Amino acid sequence: MDATEAPLVLKLGVQDAIAGLALSTEAHWNQTEEDWYIFLRDGIVFGIRDGARLVATAALLPYSGNNAWISMVLVSGSHRRRGLATRLVDACLDTARKNGLTSWLDATPDGAAVYGPLGFTPTLQLRRLKLANPEPSSGPAPAAATLEALCARDRGATGFDRAALLAAFAQRSGSRIVAAEGAIALVRDGRTARHIGPLFADQAAEAVALVHAIARSESRPVLLDAVASQRAFLDGLLATGWTIERPFQRMRFGPATITAEEMPFAVAGPEFG
Repeated sequence: MDATEAPLVLKLGVQDAIAGLALSTEAHWNQTEEDWYIFLRDGIVFGIRDGARLVATAALLPYSGNNAWISMVLVSGSHRRRGLATRLVDACLDTARKNGLTSWLDATPDGAAVYGPLGFTPTLQLRRLKLANPEPSSGPAPAAATLEALCARDRGATGFDRAALLAAFAQRSGSRIVAAEGAIALVRDGRTARHIGPLFADQAAEAVALVHAIARSESRPVLLDAVASQRAFLDGLLATGWTIERPFQRMRFGPATITAEEMPFAVAGPEFG
């Protein structure tokens, strides 16, 4: 790719899942090939190639109520600082505007500094937590819960109908939906770690107890993306071996379209909201 040439922005298809996975793996992200199929099948993924090689991506995943999530903004290390990410985010925003969609994203601190001047408004903050070495042990196991129960709590907390997304997660090998004492969560595989989220509960203590019950039966590292304002939940996990990996800032471009009935304790992930 000549540095003086304007890169051609392309729409990608499901055949690009492996190439997308190579980019997110290079960035040490936790997405799986199945995650990429969700974006490529149910959303719009823009990409830039250098010859046959995919070197940059950004995805727009529509949700209900005229909302969409922007994520998977990735640029290979060999092609950074050429404005590729900006071009791809612009393509997502242009598509969203043409379709009357409010756009959301979860940004790293560096990303937030870029998205703010573009017109994105900060909303809530997230903290990615990791339990690097869970120690399987005996103890009460959380009960299996239904997809319908999880979707109902998710609609109340996000304002979005994400039944199709949550069903896709739940149907994967290794996934489970569990509940205990007013708390409910989805647990699924990632590329390098298991992921807990979304997680909903009536009280912080119930959320912490459910996370502990899940971790007791896990042998791989575990991640969750906690809502920073749920301070008692965060403190409860940090006191028991969890560590903060990085913060995320949730941001919105366009008018507010939803009213949440409750605040989640952990979200589905910065790539899904």
